[in-house]
Amino acid sequence: MSAVPGITIDGPARRVCLDVRNPDFFRNPLPAYAALHAQCPAFFWEEPQQWFFAGYEQVNALLRDRRFGRQILHVATREELGLPEPKPHLKDFDALEAHSLLELEPPAHTRLRTLVNRAFVSRQIEQLRPDIEALSHAIIDSFEADGAVELLKTYAEAIPVTIIARMLGIPVEAAPHLLDWSHRMVKMYVFNPSFETELDANQASAEFAAYLKEIIAEKRAKPADDLLTHMIGSEKDGERLSEAELISTTVLLLNAGHEATVHQIGNAVHAILQSGLSPATLFAGEEATARTVEECLRFAAPLHIFQRYALSDIVLEDGIALRKGDRIGLMLGAANVDPRKFMAPDTFMPDRNEGANMSFGAGLHFCIGAPLARLELNLSLPILFRRLPGLRLKHEPPVKDSFHFHGLERLDLVW
Repeated sequence: MSAVPGITIDGPARRVCLDVRNPDFFRNPLPAYAALHAQCPAFFWEEPQQWFFAGYEQVNALLRDRRFGRQILHVATREELGLPEPKPHLKDFDALEAHSLLELEPPAHTRLRTLVNRAFVSRQIEQLRPDIEALSHAIIDSFEADGAVELLKTYAEAIPVTIIARMLGIPVEAAPHLLDWSHRMVKMYVFNPSFETELDANQASAEFAAYLKEIIAEKRAKPADDLLTHMIGSEKDGERLSEAELISTTVLLLNAGHEATVHQIGNAVHAILQSGLSPATLFAGEEATARTVEECLRFAAPLHIFQRYALSDIVLEDGIALRKGDRIGLMLGAANVDPRKFMAPDTFMPDRNEGANMSFGAGLHFCIGAPLARLELNLSLPILFRRLPGLRLKHEPPVKDSFHFHGLERLDLVW
C-alpha cells in the first residue's frame, strides 16, 4: 500500500483508489505519480472504473495504437455497448462534439485535419512571431509601472486568445465572451461533472455556436485573409466543410488554442521562479529558451489525461483484457515524470536531453496547435523575464481543483 496522501495502491492487484478532488493530489500530483511508477504504472482506477496507464513507453505506444480511438460509435451501437442514450440537456454541447476534430476518427478525421492543417504548419506559424512579440511587450507596458500583477488574466490569457482570434478572423473585442464560453465548456472534461455544470456548458455551447453562425455568414458574404475564410473555401476531393463542421472546428481551435497555453504559461512561470535558476541563463538564446520551454512542458504539463476507446476486444502485452467499447486513460502528466525515461523526473532540469515530452500527445491526434503553442511560449516567457528582471512570487499560488487541466487559479507576481 502507498504511504502517499490521497492515494491507495494495491500493487500486486494493480488496483488504485485516488480521489482527484483531494487537495493533496490535485495541488501536486507528482508524489502520487512516483508511487504509481514504483508499484503499478498500469492500473485499474476504482473511482472511474477503468484502466489507466502512467508509463512513458506505454502511453506513447497506446496514443499511436490504431486499435484505440477517440470515439466508438463509428464501429458499434449504443445498444451493443450498453451505453446510455445522450442526455437531452447536453444537446448543444454534443452537437459541437459530434464534428470536433479532437473526437473524430478516419476517414472523417483525415478529411477535416487536411483542410485545417495548412494554417498550423511551422512555416505559417512562424509568420506570427512579430505579432506575438509586439503583443507581449504591449501587455507588459500596461502593467510594468505597477510593480505587481496577477499574471494569468493579464498576460497568460490575453496572448493566446488574441492570437488565435486574429488567426481565425474573429474580432479580438469578443475575447471576453470567447474566454467565458471556453471556461464553461471545458469544465465538462473533469471527472463526473455536476448537473449544473452540464447545463451551463450546454448553454455556453449554444451561445458560442450562435455567435459563430453570424461570423461565418459575414465571412461568406465578405471573405478575408484569415483561417475561417480559408476553411470556408477549402475543398478536398470536391468536398467542403459543412456549417456544423466549421462551427465545431472553430470552437475547438479557439478553446484548445488558448486553454492549455494559458495554464502552461502560468505553470512555467511558477516552475521557473520556484526552481531558483537564473532566468537570464534559462533564456540566454534560442536554443536555451527552447530547452527551457520543453522542460516546462514536461515538468508542469497543463493537460494530464487523454481518453481512448478500445475499438475491439484487446489483450495487451501485460495481460490487461479490454472489451470493445472500454475506455482507457492515458496519463500524459505521469508519463512526463517516468523515472524509466527521465533522470530525477521530479526535478526541473532545463539542460536535460532525454527525449520528447508527452504534453502534446502523439500519433493521429497529436496536437495540431503544437507549433503555435511552442512559439507563444518561446516568445512570451523570455520577454516577460527580460522586461521584469526582479520578478518573484508574491505568495504561493493556489492550484485549480481540476485534475485534467492542471493549472493555477491565479498567479500574483511582484518586482
